[in-house]
Amino acid sequence: MESSTLGKYRDVMVEDGTTMRLVVARPPRAGRHPGIIVLQEAFGVNSHIREVTQRFAREGFLAVAPELFHRTAAGFETGYGDVSVVKPHMDALTVDGMSADIRAAHRWLVSEGEVDPARVAAVGYCLGGRAAFLANVVLPLAAAVSYYGGGVAAAGLLERVRELHAPHLFFWGGLDKHIPPEQHRAIDDALRAAGKPFVTVEFSDADHGFNCNERSQYQPDAAAQAWELTKAFLGRHLPKA
Repeated sequence: MESSTLGKYRDVMVEDGTTMRLVVARPPRAGRHPGIIVLQEAFGVNSHIREVTQRFAREGFLAVAPELFHRTAAGFETGYGDVSVVKPHMDALTVDGMSADIRAAHRWLVSEGEVDPARVAAVGYCLGGRAAFLANVVLPLAAAVSYYGGGVAAAGLLERVRELHAPHLFFWGGLDKHIPPEQHRAIDDALRAAGKPFVTVEFSDADHGFNCNERSQYQPDAAAQAWELTKAFLGRHLPKA
């Protein structure tokens, strides 16, 4: 079986004058591909996020994972133990800064001759789930997917719901105490009121971080189902080649 190629890191310029690193994973076959921006958890572009990026590449996407903490700790990554380690970097994030980072990742993707600009999506996990919502606001995406992306309302993003460009798929864990059900309902209500297409999936027996096999909350059944639904959703909403 052919495997994807985890390329070298690429440095890209962000519009605020900073430099950001991208992890790049290329599909095994040459040709014109869809692109996907993989948005990190609070723990950086670590081994799990790199593996997810490769996984999308094996599905035929040119996949990139931007390092959203590049302003405070370029190259930062950590495990899933001490959350206090990530707090200073989380606190330093701004909507404007993340928007600039997402745009920079998108610019690099569509500048690659092998990526079809009409077939670009975003997917994010935890912090990245919120960032994927933001990406759907600021980029002309074909689809977006958020795994347990809390803080959408707290970041003021529900006020921008009418700016969403593409259908959005949301995954939540029914046991997630970090993101209570009223948060998902608020997102659903806002998208419904704005007439935006979306799908919400809750796994009743899954916790926050259920998709990550490096976390104690890993729920393999929910992760497997979410992966199949993610592929189906992207396949349905990205234009055909």
